[in-house]
Amino acid sequence: MIEIAGLILPLFGLILLGFVTARITRQPIEALGWMNTFIIYVALPALFFKLLAQTPVEQLTNWRFILTNVGVTFAIFVSVFVLGLIARGGIAGATIQGLAGAYGNIGYMGPALAILTFGEQAAIPVALIFCFENIMHFAIAPFLMAVAGGEEKRSLPQIVLGVITSIIFHPFILATAVGVGAAYLSFAPPEPLERLLDYLAQAAAPCALFAMGVILALRPLKRMPPELSFILPAKLIAHPIAMYLALSYFGDFDPIWVFTAVLLASLPTATNVFVIAQQYGVWVERASAAVLLTTVLSILSVAALLYGIKNGLLPGDLFPS
Repeated sequence: MIEIAGLILPLFGLILLGFVTARITRQPIEALGWMNTFIIYVALPALFFKLLAQTPVEQLTNWRFILTNVGVTFAIFVSVFVLGLIARGGIAGATIQGLAGAYGNIGYMGPALAILTFGEQAAIPVALIFCFENIMHFAIAPFLMAVAGGEEKRSLPQIVLGVITSIIFHPFILATAVGVGAAYLSFAPPEPLERLLDYLAQAAAPCALFAMGVILALRPLKRMPPELSFILPAKLIAHPIAMYLALSYFGDFDPIWVFTAVLLASLPTATNVFVIAQQYGVWVERASAAVLLTTVLSILSVAALLYGIKNGLLPGDLFPS
C-alpha cells in the first residue's frame, strides 16, 4: 500500500498544491494563460517527441491495439451520449456529457502516472492512446455541434476543413508525428537539443498537474448536476472495465500495454471537456463539476486499480490463448 501511495500522492499532491495556491493568491484565471501555453505548446510536445523518437517504429503500428482501444472509448462516448439524449440534454448537451464520460485526462495525468507506474515501456501505448483518442474527440465535438445547429454560419466543407486542421496542427499531434518520423529515421538530436528536450519533458507533468489544480480551484462546484449519476460510473468504472475486457478478448497484448490502457481509461474527465463546453457555450458549469468530481473520486478508484495491478489481483490477460 505504501508503494501505491508513493505513486498516487505526488500526482494528486501537485493538483492539491495548485488548488491551495490558487485559493490563497486569488489570481484571476487569465493569469494561467501562459502556463497553459507552455504546457500545451512546449512541454508536453517535447515529452511526446522524446518518448516516441526512442521507440522502434514497428511498435508504433499495432493497429489491433489502437482500434480496440479507440473502439472501447467510442462505445463509452456513444452510451453516455444516448443517456444524455434520454435525459433531454439535446444533441449539444449530450455531446459534452458523452465527452465527460469518455475523454479522460490522458494528456496531463496519463504520461506521468503510466511511466511512473510501469516504466519507459508504457511510453509507446501512452503515445498511441493519446494520439488516436484525441483525433477521435477532436473530430466528434465539432461534427455533433454542427448537427446540433451550433455552427449555422459555416458550410459543411468549412466544418470538415476545420476538423482536419484542428487535428493536423494540434501541437500534441505534430509532436507525435515528428517523433514517429525521428524513430523511423533513427534520428538522435544533438546533445544540447537533447538536454533542452529533457528539461522540457521533465517540466511537463508537474506544470500540467499544478495548472489542473488551479483550474479546479477557480471553478468551484455550485450544484450537483443530475447527469453525473451516469457520467461518474461511466468514466471511473465502466470505461476501465470495458477496456480491460476488450483488450483481453481481442488480442494477446503485452500486459504492460493492457494495464497502461486500463489505467488511462480509469483517469478522470479531461479539463479539455470544460474547454470544449466553454467554446460552444453548452453545459459549461456542469462540465466543470464533472471534471472536479471525477478528479476527486479518482483518487480512490485509481488507487484501487493500481493496488490490484501491483498485487497481482488482475492478470495481464483474462482469456489467454
